[in-house]
Amino acid sequence: MEVFFFVVHLGMHKLFVLLSLFLIACGEEKHNPLEEVLASNHPAIAQVMQDIDTYEVQILYTRIDTTTKGDPLFTEFTFQLEPNNYFYPASSVKFPVAVLALEKIDQIEQLSASTPYIIEGDSLVHFIEDDVRQIFAVSDNDAYNRLYELLGRDYINTQLHSKGLKPVRISHRLATTNASERARLPLLFNLNEMDTSFQQIPEVANETDSEIQKLTIEKLLKGEGYLRNDSLIEDPMDFSEKNYFPLKTQHELLKRLFFEQMYPSDQQFQLSETTKEILFKAMYTLPRDAGYNETEFYDSYCKFFIYGDSKERMPKDLKIYNKVGYAYGTLTDSAYIVDEVNNIQFIVSATILVNKNGIFNDNIYEYESIGIPFLAQLGRALYQYEFSRKKDN
Repeated sequence: MEVFFFVVHLGMHKLFVLLSLFLIACGEEKHNPLEEVLASNHPAIAQVMQDIDTYEVQILYTRIDTTTKGDPLFTEFTFQLEPNNYFYPASSVKFPVAVLALEKIDQIEQLSASTPYIIEGDSLVHFIEDDVRQIFAVSDNDAYNRLYELLGRDYINTQLHSKGLKPVRISHRLATTNASERARLPLLFNLNEMDTSFQQIPEVANETDSEIQKLTIEKLLKGEGYLRNDSLIEDPMDFSEKNYFPLKTQHELLKRLFFEQMYPSDQQFQLSETTKEILFKAMYTLPRDAGYNETEFYDSYCKFFIYGDSKERMPKDLKIYNKVGYAYGTLTDSAYIVDEVNNIQFIVSATILVNKNGIFNDNIYEYESIGIPFLAQLGRALYQYEFSRKKDN
């Protein structure tokens, strides 16, 4: 485990300010709170910690304080955080794609997030704003794939890297037969409410993406076998051409959105205030508030931390701005958690692999019995730590 203290301040960095902040951080916290949380005898935590290597757990937690000048002060704590140890990010990749789609639309004068569009060859009308809502509320694959068609992997990766968000590699669509295809389907927009026609615009070119390059990091070969076309292949599954979105990069994406003033302008997302409101609302809105059936899409359907192991309604005064991923036995959540009543805020990202039989793509994973209970209890323990810390202060 490692502890990192850092502060980024706008303008000239003054030595005495940095020194004082470092001393405050060191004096205030002499241990890693994750150590206490993970040493818990709570069954959801203990069963994972007893076989920690099997579960490939990684955790990054950021405590947020405020300097005397009102700037955020981040103190980061980690557990087994290693970007070179691959885990399958699943639907967590929808997060940066949704943000980049909103940014791109904002940059095109003719368009907005509410401009109607269709995919060439299909008559069903969509809206970028609605795609984003579906991505965060119920992690809709089709909505993500449409935004992937809009952007393409070359644009996605170039833009993320240019903002200092790396390592990351988004390479494919999700849950579709053309997942890795280089060619993309054109999006056609309706630019006039009085006209029913749709057209392609030059700013959204139908380019062909480059070939997928294989990753060369650790733990790309997983398990003892995998199913392909209902046949068991008795070799480890190769993830080298899959999406790659390590925990630190997911965590940094949250920070760039909610604390953009802490970063240089060229590392910020260029979103209008109206678009930010659309994005942030989508990130915390519960499925029932987004129009989905509550029986099927309960409040914690896409909220693993704190409430993931319960299907009861979540309280309104606690907002969880997050994106989860779950597939191939891997559960991941990256969240900015805000309790407006108790003035609590912190960021936590974590991933866990639950695949006891070592066979991938067989849909036999311990999501409900091990993975989600672990993440839920981790979230509750960190929230309680923050609550106690605020109370003591």
